[in-house]
Amino acid sequence: MDVVDKQTRSRIMASVGQKHTGAEIALRTAIHAAGLRYRLHDRSLPGSPDLVLPKYRAVIFVHGCYWHSHGCYKSTVPKSRRGFWQNKFQANRERDARNVRLLVEQGWRVLTAWECVLKGKTAEPAEHVAEAVKAWLESDETVGEMPITMPLDASPANGEVRR
Repeated sequence: MDVVDKQTRSRIMASVGQKHTGAEIALRTAIHAAGLRYRLHDRSLPGSPDLVLPKYRAVIFVHGCYWHSHGCYKSTVPKSRRGFWQNKFQANRERDARNVRLLVEQGWRVLTAWECVLKGKTAEPAEHVAEAVKAWLESDETVGEMPITMPLDASPANGEVRR
């Protein structure tokens, strides 16, 4: 059962922003600290990617786990009007796939970063996020998704094993 009335819930859901989210800012901060430079929300590109890295001809979408139905602990389906929400989430996923396809056709590389990797109880440290983005940018992969499965490597400097 919801703790607020329907009108309040509707107002709250309608006020959820699409730009400058906490997850997006966490990613921007991490990769900027790592020396990567980018443009924000280029409306001339399909889907207005959250980050555009022209030097690498790459874009990054920061997807909210709830709105894009990621499948993690943050992506639930409301119990009321289930059909409506399932159709909405399906339409979002189809739009995402279409935007990725169009960007690739235009010669762009596309990385999707999920909110749960950037914020919350399953968030990765900022340094790991920046390393993963840099590794993807230096790879030959056209399309990628975070979390990126990085090979285990032993760091001889401090003896710890990192992912």
